[in-house]
Amino acid sequence: MNKNLLLAAVMMLLPGTMTAQEKPAAAKNDTVQFTVVKANPITSIKDQNRSGTCWDYSSLGFFEAELLRLGKGTYDLCESFVAYHTYMDRAEKAIRMHGDVSFSQGGSFYDVLYCMRHYGIVPQEAMPFPGSLYGDSLFNFNTLDAQASAYVKSIANSQMKKIPLTWKSTLSNIYAGYFGELPKTFTYKGKSYTPESFQKSLGLNLDDYVSLTSFTHHPFYSKFIIEVQDNWRWAESYNLPLDEFMTVMESAVRNGYTFAWGADVSETGFSRNGIATVPAKSYKNDLTGSDAARWMGTNGKQVNQADSKDELTITQQLRQTAYDNWETTDDHGMVIYGLAKDPQGKEYFMVKNSWGEYGRYKGIFYASKPYVAYKTMNILINKNAIPKDIRKKLGI
Repeated sequence: MNKNLLLAAVMMLLPGTMTAQEKPAAAKNDTVQFTVVKANPITSIKDQNRSGTCWDYSSLGFFEAELLRLGKGTYDLCESFVAYHTYMDRAEKAIRMHGDVSFSQGGSFYDVLYCMRHYGIVPQEAMPFPGSLYGDSLFNFNTLDAQASAYVKSIANSQMKKIPLTWKSTLSNIYAGYFGELPKTFTYKGKSYTPESFQKSLGLNLDDYVSLTSFTHHPFYSKFIIEVQDNWRWAESYNLPLDEFMTVMESAVRNGYTFAWGADVSETGFSRNGIATVPAKSYKNDLTGSDAARWMGTNGKQVNQADSKDELTITQQLRQTAYDNWETTDDHGMVIYGLAKDPQGKEYFMVKNSWGEYGRYKGIFYASKPYVAYKTMNILINKNAIPKDIRKKLGI
């Protein structure tokens, strides 16, 4: 045999060797390129890290966007300040209700609105950076939540005839050790403020902000308390038919408004590649866990977006059934701030998340309109963003 032929034959048998006709596999790149239709100003992406504070980050992110919209400049409002007050209030409710009101890290958009109205707000620099007092670079509530929850439970579920007078100060010390002391006064850009005076200086009319939802187990154009555990303050939402609910959201974005978006992200269609859809093909929900580590990649059932071009047609009844069956839950709070088109011209809402610059779009998600119609629990929005005819029906 010719030496060259022999060498070629041997080389073909070696692992990893290619013939001249073979080509390396093309690198997989299924990142969808979106074209922005409308993007309203938002502040930087934050990272809630190991904490159940999406409600806090999304609400303050929304109010920061409102300040941008109103031409009042860029602010970084303090999540720790809100969490501290909210957890103290929630502990009191849990104890008053003998533990029948859950005590957990979660919350609602209304918790932030309540805090701003009753306690004020502070800029981030008025308190230690999240996690820094424990030696972490970001929030990590593993130890904090275990301590606080055990303490609250020990009182709420006890058989004591008299509650200790010091219980609030003891719990407050737990939170102060993690978040830092709540500031009574502070200096911001050369001016002295209290939390209440700083809130007033922002110029936000808190009466302008309302919660909207869409469910059939309560009358439309009325208000009701959404029955989820983290709505522990029993805040009310205005109820709209689904078509008008969607009209409000799209109209708001197109007219320069953002809104806080509470949604279920446990669906298979909410995928790690930064796109949320409701594929028409059958799939099972993964209802375990919460936030980035738990929502994204625990079940191995992520839907290939290439197979998900056809989506379910979302009806009012389909949406209601998912809520009634606990398939739609109040998993996660985010901010919707824009609209974008995929290469086929299909429109998606642009979503600011609070998991850091995570994923293919660096902390931004694209949620299809069917996904938003199906999986939105409620939104917090400026009432002036609601079309006048719908506002009239709601009486606001």
